[in-house]
Amino acid sequence: MLKKSLVAVVVMGFLGPVLLAQGPKPYKVPRTPWGDPDFSGNYTNLYEAGTPMERPAQFDGRKLSDVTPEELKKFKLNVQETTIQRFETPFDAPSNWWQDAFRLGNSAQAWMITDPDDGHIPARTPEGQARQLSARQTVYAGGSDSWEDRSLYDRCITRGFPTSGMPTIYGNSSRIVQGPGYIAIQYEMIHETRVIPIDREPRPHAPKKMRFDMGDSRAHWEGDTLVVDSVGFTPDTPLGLSYGMRHSDKLHIVERMRLKDPDSLEVVMTIDDPEALTQPWTTTRVFKRHRDWTIAEYVCEQNNRNLVDATGRAGIILAPPSGN
Repeated sequence: MLKKSLVAVVVMGFLGPVLLAQGPKPYKVPRTPWGDPDFSGNYTNLYEAGTPMERPAQFDGRKLSDVTPEELKKFKLNVQETTIQRFETPFDAPSNWWQDAFRLGNSAQAWMITDPDDGHIPARTPEGQARQLSARQTVYAGGSDSWEDRSLYDRCITRGFPTSGMPTIYGNSSRIVQGPGYIAIQYEMIHETRVIPIDREPRPHAPKKMRFDMGDSRAHWEGDTLVVDSVGFTPDTPLGLSYGMRHSDKLHIVERMRLKDPDSLEVVMTIDDPEALTQPWTTTRVFKRHRDWTIAEYVCEQNNRNLVDATGRAGIILAPPSGN
């Protein structure tokens, strides 16, 4: 008996370090009844609200991996406090309307651009610069002379893509529903939904003459990663990621989505526009699953009656008068 116990101790002595060296088992992604990775559920990227797109000056010369968890938490808590203070006015939502949910301590990163390494949006081409200068800009100061001066978002039509799903101070929830051969992603803001076909081999896109506010998307699986390829954006789609960057009809967006763990959906998105940008650029975002949190009703000022006209009068009617 003693001899067997001694052998067992010796064997475990050799195997123990080997087992410890293996570390935790890799996450096994759940499957749908038809065998695809199961992404379905309710998500939020509220924790990334206030995360700057580009690398802040205070982190110059550093990579995302260089930012310590303590630095990141301090940075995001400062963003949280500053944002809440900025919206504590008589003209915004009452206190504790959304502020209680605005908790950024679980943020995953200090900025969103993961390529290029400098954390900045690449320079525009000469054509891209010309597009930017010639584009009509949304008018906020001094009012608007026409509904055409307002953005598609102001007019409750669309936030466009990839602006939809980008973190902001509210409306950060989303919902994913899957079926055989399709995935649908619904965003809380304006309740826009992308219905994306999934094929073993990427199917052709719609004809080039067809344009869409959210783009024309096609998807396929590469292992447990869903690759979504989007083209065919309308000229007025509010790209938004670069704060009003105007794109060409060559805009091409590729998303790579994967579950990192049961509650974390990572989306790596590469934006390419050879006519407007000198090189592609990539952002990484993490959506957190909330099993008891659903998207809320989205109420929009659909008649745009509380805008201000050029003379400063409130309530300019930019929609047809009632009764017509």
